[in-house]
Amino acid sequence: MLTHDLNLAPEERDELERRVRSRSLRTEDSRRARAILELANGRGLRETATRLSCSTSYLQRWLGRFREERLGGLVARHKGRTAAKGAAKLEARILEWTRRGPDDGSTQWSSRRLAKKLGTTHMAVVRVWNRYGLQPHRLRHHMVSDDPDFEAKAADIIGLYLHPPAHAAVFCVDEKTAIQALDRLDPVLPLSPGRAESHGFEYFRHGTLSLYAALETQSGEILGKTAEEAEGNSGGRRTGEPRRHTSAEFVSFLEDIVASQPAGKVST
Repeated sequence: MLTHDLNLAPEERDELERRVRSRSLRTEDSRRARAILELANGRGLRETATRLSCSTSYLQRWLGRFREERLGGLVARHKGRTAAKGAAKLEARILEWTRRGPDDGSTQWSSRRLAKKLGTTHMAVVRVWNRYGLQPHRLRHHMVSDDPDFEAKAADIIGLYLHPPAHAAVFCVDEKTAIQALDRLDPVLPLSPGRAESHGFEYFRHGTLSLYAALETQSGEILGKTAEEAEGNSGGRRTGEPRRHTSAEFVSFLEDIVASQPAGKVST
């Protein structure tokens, strides 16, 4: 019968303790390391088995491997499950149908809907999606310019951001118009047992605002300003003619940016 009076080198003990503390290591690898440490600290097989919720045969197996190969003996030797027949073909079908999109009018595939379509399990679909980084539930937007000189113009702007002229302040400026400033007419009913928080349907609109913002590309400093656009009205119904949004407010914001810069700096 194996005895378990172990003498660990300092390097071995440090590595085993690192494995026990690790949060990224597999649980089973951490348990093997802890088992060796417990036995090396003089605990018996039965006591260690109780502490780790395992069998004494489990401890004897890994203790024997550690004696023979030291830390290298704690690596699992299971070769894994043999791939099921037709697994590669199923994987290819899952990838193809995922890229093709649903044919039942829905916006994107769910793992269960695609599994039903292909006659497999939803976990098989999930594993393939995870392996190839596919996320059918996510959607991004893009816009393609029809300007034939778009690339040249973009290169000029990007070059200005990356290599601004000497003594120049480069800003990226944009505006967001028609932001409604709303206020509820009725009080908010708070969350209570059996009832969700409730907001009144009617509202009062305190006009609309334009938001102007400028990002200084070198320092990351952001300058912002708002400008009122319209008169207030209630219930979403207009009570007065709104003041039109003109370029005057935008030009005024550009002047504020220039005025905010120290003397000797040129705003671009």
